[in-house]
Amino acid sequence: MKNGSWMIVVCEWIWRAITANICWIAFTALGLGVFGFFPATVALFTIVRKWLRKDTDVPVWKTFKQVYFKEWKRSNGIGLVFYSIGLFLFIDIRITEIFMSGVFASFLSVILYILLIILLLAVGHFFAVYVHYELSSREYIKQSFLVTLTGLPSIIWIGAGFFVIGYLINQVPGLIPFISAVAPAYWMMKVCLNRFARLERVC
Repeated sequence: MKNGSWMIVVCEWIWRAITANICWIAFTALGLGVFGFFPATVALFTIVRKWLRKDTDVPVWKTFKQVYFKEWKRSNGIGLVFYSIGLFLFIDIRITEIFMSGVFASFLSVILYILLIILLLAVGHFFAVYVHYELSSREYIKQSFLVTLTGLPSIIWIGAGFFVIGYLINQVPGLIPFISAVAPAYWMMKVCLNRFARLERVC
């Protein structure tokens, strides 16, 4: 590699990451948060999957916009299922904390928080499954939970990566507009692609 060429490559990757992250923030806001989160995150995962599969010249803005509007309806439909489960768990947790006490209440709270963590992990896996496979909406939801419940080593790797990213952002809050979404998405997609490859070899 010629002198200085590595700096060009690094700057190009920094620019790609910043562009993807800003697109995610902007398009999430465009959908008023709730209705922008799922299509924007699907678009983000689509792009990072292409990067991981060596398609590094993909136009970030154009691809993001196309995927966002194409997947808006379907991804939000599936998202409403996840939102509904989350709301149900949140209400149950609040009821348990406000109206119950004692050992049983503590035990129930632990169970509900574990279910909430599983839900959050399933949502994360959903995006990886969604952009990698062609399935029905029901199967996307089913496979998201199956991948979560049967992949403890992958979850540990994902958690470790998120911890490092979170620590970095906590130390340098100015990075939030630039890597807060794209870095976790890139890491989760990378771990999931490795797992998908192993599963496909077995099958």
